[in-house]
Amino acid sequence: MRIREIAITGEPVLHRPAARVERFDDDLRDLVTDMFATMELAPGVGLAAPQIGEDRALFVYDWVDDDERQHRGVAINPTIMLAPLRVDPVDEDEELEGCLSVPGERFPLRRSDRAILTAWNVDGNEFTVDAEGWLARIFQHEYDHLRGILYNDRLVEPFFTEARDAIHREGWGKPGFSWLPGRDHPEG
Repeated sequence: MRIREIAITGEPVLHRPAARVERFDDDLRDLVTDMFATMELAPGVGLAAPQIGEDRALFVYDWVDDDERQHRGVAINPTIMLAPLRVDPVDEDEELEGCLSVPGERFPLRRSDRAILTAWNVDGNEFTVDAEGWLARIFQHEYDHLRGILYNDRLVEPFFTEARDAIHREGWGKPGFSWLPGRDHPEG
């Protein structure tokens, strides 16, 4: 197990669709182990392979809900079905989202309240999770990473401009920026 550097927005692997996983082997299991360790140290509730420079369609997640139930797993080659988005104004407190690849920034973003995720585990077995609330948000966020979309790409005004300005202030938005959990401060 090793902690991996997390790519910051601008790194090309973050901005293109990830390649489908074809081999379910020990190399994949090692990658998943590294991803869980990196996510936990960051700390985060999800981490997609492109965020650590791996062009593979998979993500890990680990979140404990209000009832103290742990939701932990890996989703390989996932697909997702979403309930329609609500059309009321975004709640700037309840819908606040951040990303390990845009460290230190958080903005409100409307996501679907329900997501049905279908994917494969490290043994190549298919599974489906019907998620609501925050878990649905995690799935949507990580699935977007596998499509080359970061959460700041989905923001509406004035948050889109605020995020763009924050990224510009940090000098991000071009290749070569990353941070290492446990060593670097995630603010850049």
